[in-house]
Amino acid sequence: MTTFLVTGGTGTLGHPVCERLRAAGHEVRVLSRHAPPYAVDLRQGGPLLDRALRGVDTVVHCANIMRGDDQAVRNLLDAARRAEVRHLVYISIVGVDRVPLPYYKAKYAAERLIEQSGIDWTILRTTQYHDLILRLLAGLAKPPVMLIPKDVPDQPMEVTEAAERLAELAMGEPAGRAEDMGGPEVRTLAELAAAYLAATGKERRVVEVPLAGKAYQGLRDGGHLAPEQAVGRVTFEEFLKSRFGAEAGTEADSSPTDDSKPTGP
Repeated sequence: MTTFLVTGGTGTLGHPVCERLRAAGHEVRVLSRHAPPYAVDLRQGGPLLDRALRGVDTVVHCANIMRGDDQAVRNLLDAARRAEVRHLVYISIVGVDRVPLPYYKAKYAAERLIEQSGIDWTILRTTQYHDLILRLLAGLAKPPVMLIPKDVPDQPMEVTEAAERLAELAMGEPAGRAEDMGGPEVRTLAELAAAYLAATGKERRVVEVPLAGKAYQGLRDGGHLAPEQAVGRVTFEEFLKSRFGAEAGTEADSSPTDDSKPTGP
């Protein structure tokens, strides 16, 4: 039996990772800012972090820290070295080295810190999760007109499939950069928006809006996609059906005007 510490273990990705590791018979400790007994803010570290890592074989770093991620990774690595952790597994995002979004830059910097840490490591990059796209579209659908970034594709995937792969990697030997993992389809945001509207019964006009900047251009160019690693099985329509219990996406082919897709992990 291996002892794992999963950071962000109560989150959208971390929770199913914990479930899979426990189902395989391993001891799993959950580290989260608000979840005793290891309620730790990684940006601050401290003695409780050292206690959480005592006797841990493998760390799976799933915590999603929007600001201060570099310091959080430094604190985690320092404590992991003191605890003589054998293997550190990190979830990252496809395109962190190609799309100059601030959050992507921070994730890429975290990757490099891990690679130079002296701890054996595995890094898995995935495309964005269905849950993120759902939150994005729900926000954009609040006004009567959905304003969508123009000409940006996306390749969303089911988070539990990412969790399954991440747990598999964590239970194996350190692999360095694992093969990227992407959703089953590259879609336009207009198609995704149409599927969302059909699933929820909302009526909105979808309008594409051109943006400026290198980050937007990187997204338009598909820097965040992994079409050659389209290993995900669950489509966005299937995800919506599981959430809303309807035949989601039946109107996708007659999608409103234009569309695109945003960013995120």
